[in-house]
Parts: sequence; C-alpha cells; structure tokens
Amino acid sequence: MQEELIIVPIVMGTIFIGLPWLIFHYVTKWKTAATITNEDENLLEELHHMARRLDDRMDTIERIMAADNPDYKQSALPSRSEIPSPSLERLDELQKERR
Repeated sequence: MQEELIIVPIVMGTIFIGLPWLIFHYVTKWKTAATITNEDENLLEELHHMARRLDDRMDTIERIMAADNPDYKQSALPSRSEIPSPSLERLDELQKERR
C-alpha cells in the first residue's frame, strides 16, 4: 500500500510534467538548429563571391585557350551567360537590399 502511494505521484509527474518538458525541449532545439546564423550567412556570401570569381576566371581561360588553339573544345558545362539563373540574380538583389 505504501509503495502505491509513492508510485502514483511519480507516474503522474512523469506523464504531466516530464513528458511535455521533454517534447518542448527538443522542439525548441530543432527550431534553433533550423535557423542560419549571421556567421553562416557571411560564409555563404563569401563562398558565393568566390564561386562567381572562379567562374569568371574559367570563362577567361577558356576564351584564351579557344583563341590560341582553334581546335580547343570547351568544357561540357555551359558558361554562366548561357544559363538563366534567376536564383543567383535574386540572391544578388537580396544582398544589395541588405546593404
């Protein structure tokens, strides 16, 4: 009889306090992990600029190679000017708005 009096509050506390706390704890962890930090955003912006510069350099190298050697076959990947990229243009617009 004495053990039942102790077990009931423990079970009720676990169900009505412990379980909701555990659920809310992990929900908040998931929400904070899903956001991008300013540091991550700056890193993405830096990588975006670096990728643009590298793409420009590759275009320049391919033009030089094509000018020096008429038989030179350009890479299978089309250049940036041949592919419409609205997402990159939108990213540039968003970056300009933030500044």
